[in-house]
Amino acid sequence: MEPSLAALRENYTQSGISLEDTAESPFEQFEQWLKEAIDSQMLEPNAMTLATTNKDREPSARTVLLKHHDQQGFCFFTNYTSQKGLDLAQNPKACLVFPWLQLERQVIIKGSVEKVSKIESETYFHLRPYGSQIGALASIQSQPIPNKQWLEDRETSLKHQYPEGNEIPLPSFWGGYRVVPSSIEFWQGRPNRLHDRIIYTRKAVAEDWNKARHSP
Repeated sequence: MEPSLAALRENYTQSGISLEDTAESPFEQFEQWLKEAIDSQMLEPNAMTLATTNKDREPSARTVLLKHHDQQGFCFFTNYTSQKGLDLAQNPKACLVFPWLQLERQVIIKGSVEKVSKIESETYFHLRPYGSQIGALASIQSQPIPNKQWLEDRETSLKHQYPEGNEIPLPSFWGGYRVVPSSIEFWQGRPNRLHDRIIYTRKAVAEDWNKARHSP
């Protein structure tokens, strides 16, 4: 007999966080938690859910990988004509969620979204493995295709056009986005669902942040 979904629950007990012990800067706090996630050897610690909406407020979400972060924001790369790219062209706001379940943690980032510079996109594109660069050219992301063979034939054709060892040009439809945060929440699981939630919200002065504890 299958277990009831209503009965599935975990009583989080690993640790807690206090307002006083968190960094004054949310970027410093994120760097600390990201390092601990990496050190824990969990699978894909830089994986994050990216939630977007279009002009009709229809939501969509998917998992992408964080590839760079600093005090300017959090960057990922994709096809501009994908569903997320089309959503962001219509409504340049997004939410990111890092589900670090092994550490009983999550980080939620909300903010506006901007494209990174072409130089940043080119630099990262040429750091990708050869197969990933070819894949970016081959995929008409989010669009219907006749069958799997069609995509594989397209990949083969591009490999003939751009043999390994030759520079592949950055596709005009591919590049990076930066989520510029307006709020960053650090969530730590606690017993009896009395979880810790520390939320940083940006003040009028862009470099300054308010920090407060919120009820779970």
